[in-house]
Amino acid sequence: MQFSDFALERRLMSAIEHLGFTEPTEIQQQAIPAAIAGHDLIASSKTGSGKTLAFLIPAMQRLNKQKALSKRDPRVLILTPTRELAKQVYSQLRLFTSSTQYKAVLILGGENFNDQVKVLEKDPHVIVATPGRLADHLSQGHFYLNGLELLILDEADRMLDLGFAEQLKQINMAADHRKRQTLLFSATLDHAQVNEFANDLLNKPKRIAIESGHSEHKDIKKRFYLADHLDHKEALLQHFLDNEDYQQVIIFTATRGDTDRLAKLLAEQNLSAVALSGELNQSQRNQIMEGFSKGQQKILVTTDLASRGLDLVNVSHVINFDMPKHTEEFVHRIGRTGRAGSKGDAISFVGPKDWLSFKNVEGFLQQTINFDSVEGLVAKFKGLKPKKAKAKKLKAKPAKEQTKAVTKTKKVTKKTFHQGQDVGDMMIVKKKKPVSAEKIESSNIDEID
Repeated sequence: MQFSDFALERRLMSAIEHLGFTEPTEIQQQAIPAAIAGHDLIASSKTGSGKTLAFLIPAMQRLNKQKALSKRDPRVLILTPTRELAKQVYSQLRLFTSSTQYKAVLILGGENFNDQVKVLEKDPHVIVATPGRLADHLSQGHFYLNGLELLILDEADRMLDLGFAEQLKQINMAADHRKRQTLLFSATLDHAQVNEFANDLLNKPKRIAIESGHSEHKDIKKRFYLADHLDHKEALLQHFLDNEDYQQVIIFTATRGDTDRLAKLLAEQNLSAVALSGELNQSQRNQIMEGFSKGQQKILVTTDLASRGLDLVNVSHVINFDMPKHTEEFVHRIGRTGRAGSKGDAISFVGPKDWLSFKNVEGFLQQTINFDSVEGLVAKFKGLKPKKAKAKKLKAKPAKEQTKAVTKTKKVTKKTFHQGQDVGDMMIVKKKKPVSAEKIESSNIDEID
């Protein structure tokens, strides 16, 4: 199949050809015609599969082919969980809108609020935004969504995990009319909250799943190494940076503090490294990502902030210095390499604190993972055994108490008239007639002594 088979508007098709796109990926083959036909979609595909074009092309087709519902309201709204992903989507969108009359804007948290108000007052056709900041502008009446035609939620599972459910509901209600179309993309369709959310937002959606997160990424070689402690992890990291043939490397850590510490440690060894964390303001984050994407640094140390959406074609290696807390993030982390048909390497360190996360990843990938080792850096740590459920032990009672308990039991189970049983507890027994002496003599009943 070719993009020309979609019967796209002439100017849009010309832009696609100019950008060098010829053959659509699998997610694009299924999502683009369904979206152009007007269906709501809930779709998932592995990272690096061309998902962004799968919703940008239908959005541009709609702008070119259909009449606007409103002269002032935005026609298309694209929401993403992080600023970095929003910037990535916006940069690809600009490739399609730059030579057209359509205005696209980027609305992010961490940037000047009043400047954004002025941009929104110019009635843009397309907004790319993070949900928190967009909801703030919506609450203050800086724009309206009564005429919104297409709502696109990219990485919906991540938005819900980050706590944006209320903002998404607010945005949905502001654009709640029967002519609105909704496209929801998620890393997995097994996310319970995503499915519940989709029921509220989407109208008879078509479901598309192109390879689950469990699927093996053929272009990425995964390697796992056990580590005893922090110093051991740092020694392993040093080994790979000294011996691997890499273009650029992204190192993922668990905390913001570790990103700065590792970046400084590597810089002291004359390695070109930079740290990216959520503590930086948006301008600083933009500057770091722009520099890294241009190849100004060889190594980027970051948290899961950079695990989604960044299309960095020169990243040959991903190193999980710490295993991710959320299992799905493992797939997104390693998906920063092996993109666009290139080969990639994903190296993960597993220490005692990472063990539970590692086992969750192993279960998620539905495969048994074997560990590699580095000569001279073999770990003593071999994994943690699963905890056995402890059986509750009854405390042994002192001898005197046991005697009392036995005595009490006897009193309860062997009640006789001689023990002075209370009349209310006694059974009514008919009095037997006295047996005559003659009958006794003739009787052979053993019970009678």
